[in-house]
Amino acid sequence: MEQDMSLDVPFSKGQTLTVKNCWHFYTDGSKVDFIFQDEDDFIAGMNRVCVVSNRHPVTILAFALMDTHVHFVLYGSLVACQHFMLDYVRRTSIYIVTAHQDRHKLQNTPIQHQAIIDSLYLKTAICYTLRNPPVGGIPYNYYDYPWSSGSLYFRRPSLWTSPMWMHAEGRPLKAYPGYVIREKLKSKAQLNPDTLMLGELVFPGEYVAYRIVERIFKTCRSFHFFMCTTKELKFESLEGVVSRLSIPIQEMRQHRDDICRSLFGHALVKSLTIEQRIVLGKTLRGRFNSSVKQIARLVGLKSEDLSAWL
Repeated sequence: MEQDMSLDVPFSKGQTLTVKNCWHFYTDGSKVDFIFQDEDDFIAGMNRVCVVSNRHPVTILAFALMDTHVHFVLYGSLVACQHFMLDYVRRTSIYIVTAHQDRHKLQNTPIQHQAIIDSLYLKTAICYTLRNPPVGGIPYNYYDYPWSSGSLYFRRPSLWTSPMWMHAEGRPLKAYPGYVIREKLKSKAQLNPDTLMLGELVFPGEYVAYRIVERIFKTCRSFHFFMCTTKELKFESLEGVVSRLSIPIQEMRQHRDDICRSLFGHALVKSLTIEQRIVLGKTLRGRFNSSVKQIARLVGLKSEDLSAWL
């Protein structure tokens, strides 16, 4: 890891170093209405990251769970990282069947990745991942969004930003015996018996290599510089992703449902034909000038297929 990330190279201001075996993985949010629907889903999703990371030889540098998609910045062989992502999506699909009785929810969800080839790209990918929630319209600072690793970096020891409702219930960060953890996570994973938990949530610092990330950025000042200067449009262009969202997706879903009822008499997008989805997409585009990427997510089509009609 030291050599692959050039952590053993003396720091030189402005120098861009070669990076190996680092990857940005993400799922396509246009394929599903939701992956995580409520707090219980997100807690289970966070704990699932812990469980799956213990099953594969990967190192998690950063991640963010969004309601329709996920982002991970990983270190490891490409095969190991692919197996990690496939395992995470598979277990999430099983959870959705159990919790929401929705079968095949993630069956056709593409998992995409990009190789990270230098230190500048690595820093930008980490910051892009952590900024994904606020840029997507979720009303959190990146370091306060509870369903990501954003709160871990450059913090004082034992200090971690966690959801307000957890603090309100007076539940401290606490280590549990292994059998208690396995019972809480409903998993047979062999976790460290001193694993810290906050109520039902495993402390993300147990499975995110946040100290490695701090070494990548060197200083808190450098970290915040990249957080402030990372440009979503530039990064998404580099990644081959269509431009960022315009109006927040939560607000656009309500507009979509209202328009769908007006056009077709109901708000069930899944029941629409391809032609009807294109009509719905055109109407959304005309009224709100949203990005093709966002509209594709809302109507359940591939952005590259929809773009020809908008």
